[in-house]
Amino acid sequence: MAFGRFSKNPSSPPISAINVTPLVDVMLVLLVIFIMAAPLLAASIRLDLPQAASATRANPPAAIAVQVNAQGQLFADGEATDIDALKALLKQQAERNPQTEVQLSIDQSLPYARAVELMDAAQTAGLSRMGFVAQPPAPTSR
Repeated sequence: MAFGRFSKNPSSPPISAINVTPLVDVMLVLLVIFIMAAPLLAASIRLDLPQAASATRANPPAAIAVQVNAQGQLFADGEATDIDALKALLKQQAERNPQTEVQLSIDQSLPYARAVELMDAAQTAGLSRMGFVAQPPAPTSR
């Protein structure tokens, strides 16, 4: 049984070569998919962590919430304060736990310089972990 042309002309020899172009195309597409998917697979590391009674529920990681409202008033953990008292609080907390996170909540109408001033105060005190608090957009009704 000969593979190749459909003509019944006995004088033409059958084609014995396999067309590999579709195979190469599929392999290149798969290669591109794997190249794009590999960083996503490495980013999510699944761990089966051991359980401990003293885990984060009883001992949450230390954090200081710093808020600045639209009028520029400064609050530390919900209590009104000024910049000098905040610097002292940050320094004291950095001495107790240098891994304390500073969670900044700054009104969007304030200038960027205000955020930089608070970040500088935290870094000067020795705290380098900072988080910026934002709220999700309101759901739109249809």
